[in-house]
Amino acid sequence: MTKKLTYITNQVCGSGGLERVLSLKASYFSDVFNYEVHIITLNQEQSTLFYDFSKKIHFHNITVSGNVLTYFFKYNSKLKNLLEKIDSDIILVCDDGLKGLLLPVFYRKSCPMIYERHASKKIIDNKDHSSILDKVKYKLFFWLMDFGAKRYDAVVLLTNGNKKDWRINNVTVIPNPLSFNNNDVEFHDQREKIVLAVGNHGFQKGYDRLLKIWEKVISEHPDWKLNIFGKIDSEMKHLKLAEKLNITESINFFSPTKNIGKEYQKAAIYVMSSRSEGFGMVLIEAMSFGLPCIAFDCPHGPRDIISNGQNGFLIENGNIEEFSNAISFFIKNEEVRLKMGLRAKKSVQRYSMQKIAGRWDNLFKELI
Repeated sequence: MTKKLTYITNQVCGSGGLERVLSLKASYFSDVFNYEVHIITLNQEQSTLFYDFSKKIHFHNITVSGNVLTYFFKYNSKLKNLLEKIDSDIILVCDDGLKGLLLPVFYRKSCPMIYERHASKKIIDNKDHSSILDKVKYKLFFWLMDFGAKRYDAVVLLTNGNKKDWRINNVTVIPNPLSFNNNDVEFHDQREKIVLAVGNHGFQKGYDRLLKIWEKVISEHPDWKLNIFGKIDSEMKHLKLAEKLNITESINFFSPTKNIGKEYQKAAIYVMSSRSEGFGMVLIEAMSFGLPCIAFDCPHGPRDIISNGQNGFLIENGNIEEFSNAISFFIKNEEVRLKMGLRAKKSVQRYSMQKIAGRWDNLFKELI
């Protein structure tokens, strides 16, 4: 008898990492493992999906509005009715907010439930949280996160570093899978003078830091370009900062592209300036194309992926001088860059879809 998997998430039409990973895993579970896969979204008005999902997947959308309490109760009522109708064998919740974490508290479980966390537990934004009220609020917030997570049958985190942040015992670490077949990607030693970064323009991604790093790099290497692919914020903060730093001629800002593999093949170096990461999907993507990577040693993804000095460089979080020196080192030392890139390509074989999906399948079988 076909087993049913139901994903509960917010929206899957965007170009972010969660949407990317969900499209890959849900499609694999449906097409290869023959699970009947359902995805429940919330207020997803856009019908066009950025990433491709298997045609066999069943999509359901819940629409709610109103104040916080009305919104919450309407959502839970509609979700409960929908889950009863689907009658799942496993429910997976991909929602980094409290709404997702506390779902088992308000929904009487009829089958095993898995909480799948794609972000770091630590909240990093550009606001001042030094007041006593803020400290109390965040202590309460973290307590609620642990309280909700304990009520799941399993909590799946992406890295061992993330695991240390949670005061719970029901944790399993399963990293994200490669979005490209590593064996199908040829290693190119002819690269353009491009440094590449991929991701949205949110504060957490640290592009303000990257632009200050780039200001130092191009003073020594003016013939190189920095290409940034990602959804640009409405305020265009980083475009304005680039103008202020007088580095606009050496930077290209692009919208998300479905053919990001083409950009990985052109670039010579990949950089990640994030303040925090749940994993760092773009790192393993870049490495699968033979790109050596440079990343801040932020909580918690890069340390699990990059072996410092072997397939890239891990930089002390926030050390702009050290980061710019690492880029310059790669620019000046092409032979080292290519050797590290080849090691990078080999090192991410452990993230193949077959291996990662197999670990998920084993977890499902343990719980059912």
